[in-house]
Amino acid sequence: MVYSDRTRQLFADELTSIRGKGLFKEKRFICSAQDAEIEVEYPEGAPRRRVLNFCANNYLGLSSHPEVVAAAHQGLEERGYGMSSVRFICGTQDIHRDLENRLTEFLGTEDTILFPSCLDANAGVFEAILGAEDVIIADRLIHASLVDGIRLCSAEYDTFKHMDMKHLEKKLEAHQDKRHRLIVTDGVFSMDGDLCPLGEMVALAEKYDAMVLVDECHASGFIGKTGRGTHEHFGVLGRIDLITTTLGKALGGASGGCVSGRRELVELCRQKARPYLFSNAIAPSIVSASIKVLDIVSGSTERRDRLEWNTRYFREQIVAAGLNIREGETPIAPVMLYNAKLANDMSRDMYAEGIYVVGFFFPVVPAGAARIRVQLSASHTKEMIDQCVAAFRKVGEKYGILGLDKQGIIDKYGM
Repeated sequence: MVYSDRTRQLFADELTSIRGKGLFKEKRFICSAQDAEIEVEYPEGAPRRRVLNFCANNYLGLSSHPEVVAAAHQGLEERGYGMSSVRFICGTQDIHRDLENRLTEFLGTEDTILFPSCLDANAGVFEAILGAEDVIIADRLIHASLVDGIRLCSAEYDTFKHMDMKHLEKKLEAHQDKRHRLIVTDGVFSMDGDLCPLGEMVALAEKYDAMVLVDECHASGFIGKTGRGTHEHFGVLGRIDLITTTLGKALGGASGGCVSGRRELVELCRQKARPYLFSNAIAPSIVSASIKVLDIVSGSTERRDRLEWNTRYFREQIVAAGLNIREGETPIAPVMLYNAKLANDMSRDMYAEGIYVVGFFFPVVPAGAARIRVQLSASHTKEMIDQCVAAFRKVGEKYGILGLDKQGIIDKYGM
């Protein structure tokens, strides 16, 4: 079909409308390794500058750790650049097996299967284990990749109010006629940073003969006393049926994900999960580096302990500065602004102050819930956090929002 001038203009007008509302997402180019301090070109074509990075998923500061980089080099030298194959044909090396075994041990499960990403893990797991006789009951704020995976599955899909265990129980009661009931949740919800009440959820699952799947992407490596995740934090190690998680955040920050859990369910993923059957295996360099990451996080809790301190300190200081922040204990710390243009404008001004943060607004978060999502890292120093808070205070004063509650900001800027 010809891409006509009329068609082109319609799309161009839509982009112009987005720009006019102040909601256009601009490209930002990092010209250095990922770390707490990075070199950035922004806007496109502007001179590069050094800024502090407070919006990466690099929770443990391992993305550029010298031992991790050295392990990636070793994997590249010993096992090559790529696999040129899917896992079940000739894409599985011994190091893939080693990493799966290490993840099983770390997560406290029975078996693990690697995927190219956790998005792929979430896309493949539901169709592989469930059918039309089953039901999936999910928290209404689960990650988009879980929603997409559920859509590919023929099981009935139902939801419960966010972290509302009484509502979940009603749904479990209503679906006792189904063959299998699978409860689906995030361990840590990526936009708000809140922790799923996993202990209560597991108790309900056991009461109503249901299984539990937890996406641990924003938990693996640093939530729980030894960083095992939300299931460790709530004391339910070994009682979770399925965990999906990523190697692309705290556990090295590259790529790759997994499904870990009951051995029969993991084996069904090996037999039937389409992203596993039809996607190339994770590159050897990433596998080798991920094994080194597990060595580091299993050997000491020093990084997750430092992250915990940084998180508590930032949250205390940002509240003292007079800004709105969602309460919580995770390193996802959303500074709430409620107005999309305000979030975009403030993130731009924060960059001018040497702080790299990004405004989040619809459709990434619900309309009227715009925010700047700050993410802490073990690599941040106290001085870096102080600089970030000082920038928020300065920019917040410019926009007249210091000391305002939610309604005050909405009255001033709208939703």
